[in-house]
Amino acid sequence: MKIFLPIFLIIQTLQKSDVYFTKEITPSKMVEMLKKLNLNLSGKVGLKIHSGEPNGLYFLKPDFLQEIYEYTKGTFLECNTAYQSVRSDTTTHRKLLEENGWTKNNRRIVIMDEDPSKDFVLPVKKHEMISENYVGEHLKDYDSCIVLSHFKGHQMGGFGGALKQLSIGFASQKGKTWIHTAGEYTEWKYAMSKAASQEKFTAAMAEAASTIVDYFNNKGKIGFITVMANISLYCDCAGASAPVPKIPDIGILASTDPVAIDKAALDLVKEKSGSGTTELFQQINRLKGENTVDVAEKIGVGTKDYNLINIDSNSNAGSYNFISIKLFLLVLFWI
Repeated sequence: MKIFLPIFLIIQTLQKSDVYFTKEITPSKMVEMLKKLNLNLSGKVGLKIHSGEPNGLYFLKPDFLQEIYEYTKGTFLECNTAYQSVRSDTTTHRKLLEENGWTKNNRRIVIMDEDPSKDFVLPVKKHEMISENYVGEHLKDYDSCIVLSHFKGHQMGGFGGALKQLSIGFASQKGKTWIHTAGEYTEWKYAMSKAASQEKFTAAMAEAASTIVDYFNNKGKIGFITVMANISLYCDCAGASAPVPKIPDIGILASTDPVAIDKAALDLVKEKSGSGTTELFQQINRLKGENTVDVAEKIGVGTKDYNLINIDSNSNAGSYNFISIKLFLLVLFWI
């Protein structure tokens, strides 16, 4: 019997997803974190971003992302909003992209749902809320993708990270409405006025996220990088009025598993004491934010079990390689 325990532990460790972590928040570290994923990106690469509101303070700025943009030879990807904003119309959204620096130095950036009449429909394999997901037609132009997320609180989803970028971030205006109403409406004027319960909305987000992961896993590769800096209670949707961050900067996370990276981000914030953390988790709990993570795991998008690998340290105690070697030696010793 003593042989089976270490074997079981090895199997359990290998089933976890790796999440890489660094405290250093710099453009060059973004590239280093991507390299850790060993993705071998194929074909045309998309870099999913949040374009930022007018006078936005905390979104990931294009200059900060320049090195990873150059390294991947990718194209920045964004979609229009389903709430009234300069970002809800393609023409004014393009002007904002210029104002926020996304088109500087001829950077490539595409509004995937620039023509709202040409949505691309993706099936949801495992679903209770939505059977299909509506995304911009230009998603079809890309073979691989890196989802670049700024972790923060969110006034509707509780928090924003990789899963939110995959769901609301990739959805067209029609798709955003479909998610917010849990499959009841597609006209974007109903996105907020006919919103579903938080339980249904957050579950629909998870189901929508699954379609993007399935799409890129079948076509090329997909990876996730989350920046944990300027962690505000609300997202950049609040623009210049977004509340001042109360949680200290934490670092950068990278993974090929969106569930694991969001769970790791939440756990890292929980380690921070203070009123900012308390307020954030009060909001997350009130808005059922962690339900998105739970449902995403349930339907197979990823796992909440992860190995946190600190690349700043010589001892990667969280990596499965380190643990597996120790357990393997233990097995040999016991045998």
